[in-house]
Amino acid sequence: MSLTTYWLEHAWLDTNVEPGVALTVSTSGSAAGTPDGRVASVRTGVDAPPPGAVVLRGLTIPGLSNAHSHAFHRALRGTVQVGSGTFWTWREVMYTVAQRLTPDSYFALARAVYAEMALAGITSVGEFHYLHHAPGGSPYADPNAMGEALIAAAAEAGIRITLLDTAYLSSGFGAAPDRHQLRFSDGTAEKWAERVSALKERDGVRVGAAIHSVRAVPADQLATVARWAQDREAPLHVHLSEQTAENDACLAAHGLTPTQLLAEHGVLGPRTTGVHNTHLTDGDIALLGSSTTGTCMCPTTERDLADGIGPAVALQRAGSPLSLGSDSHAVIDLLEEARAMELNERLRTRTRGHWTAAALLRAATADGHAALGWPDAGTLEAGALADFTTIALDTVRTAGPLPRLAAETAVFAASAADVRHTVVAGRHVVRDGVHHSVPDVAGALADSIAALRG
Repeated sequence: MSLTTYWLEHAWLDTNVEPGVALTVSTSGSAAGTPDGRVASVRTGVDAPPPGAVVLRGLTIPGLSNAHSHAFHRALRGTVQVGSGTFWTWREVMYTVAQRLTPDSYFALARAVYAEMALAGITSVGEFHYLHHAPGGSPYADPNAMGEALIAAAAEAGIRITLLDTAYLSSGFGAAPDRHQLRFSDGTAEKWAERVSALKERDGVRVGAAIHSVRAVPADQLATVARWAQDREAPLHVHLSEQTAENDACLAAHGLTPTQLLAEHGVLGPRTTGVHNTHLTDGDIALLGSSTTGTCMCPTTERDLADGIGPAVALQRAGSPLSLGSDSHAVIDLLEEARAMELNERLRTRTRGHWTAAALLRAATADGHAALGWPDAGTLEAGALADFTTIALDTVRTAGPLPRLAAETAVFAASAADVRHTVVAGRHVVRDGVHHSVPDVAGALADSIAALRG
């Protein structure tokens, strides 16, 4: 075991910004991509770097957690901004890209996407993974080839991954998968469970479950997915009430809202996270809060797809922990997601200050990691996973404010472009804005996306 000391010019320690913090990290010398380092000690009031310390200038915060990702959607950036339409027309373009992916091309794309996340200060990602099989629905020789490609991609990019393997069994209430969705379906929840059970956790990897949506998993099979997650104490995520059309269809089919249907089949609970939670009734909010089911807001995607603004304030007050995700990757910038959640609420209510900068940072860090099964990440304290990121305070966006306002500066002015360092398990993944193992992230993105064009 070895010890490395980082000297943090400024550090956000949960509630306040401290100048001059010495953070000692223990590592066992594992290879890159198998993170295991933890914070050994934290000392405040250290005015100058100790001898041999690694100096991190700017504001260091716990690593950011991207709690909701569809890696292949990154290939849609720009393309889906042509013309107009709705979520449902956007989905047709997404299906076209999905049909072209193979395990090899998915690895190349996801490696570049996860490297882009590392450049943005993200140290863990929740990959909501439903692209399981070959075109037409035939399993690969390794039925989990696509999931393993994502796991390998995250390892090479140097970030942690929670693979939220997703059950996707129907195209709508009572309807078989359409031709695009055959790649997604295992046929039944039991067959889904059999396949996903073959995935193994390892250093830097958690395996969780997901229900794509109430329209994509028949009601009588919801409990099978929930039980699989419960038996393993694994995270369980679900797209919930993203679209009013889904709410209407669920009411027509079952006489229940999607939230009520999930509650009836045992899906809600403290290890469950509803993604979006946009169009909810007061009763839905009460159900989610009383069960401490989490909420993952994805503001940049929700506004890009014209989904609407979810009731995040009411959900949190009711007892639902908030996390954040970049979802379709219209942008990959968790600081923007945090800022957008507050600014969206200001637009809706015409009042300011619904969350403090500290509360928004907690949603982007500790609460996001917890939603992905990493409860020991997201804080700078002894015993925590040594995952942190440093934001420059001397750029054209961040220069000027007093250092004690660095958290407010980070949330309300900084962007992913201001991230200088990303450390996972005590090891630099990004140093001075350059990714350690993917030095040309833009080139890797361009090449992997170009390979998917028809």
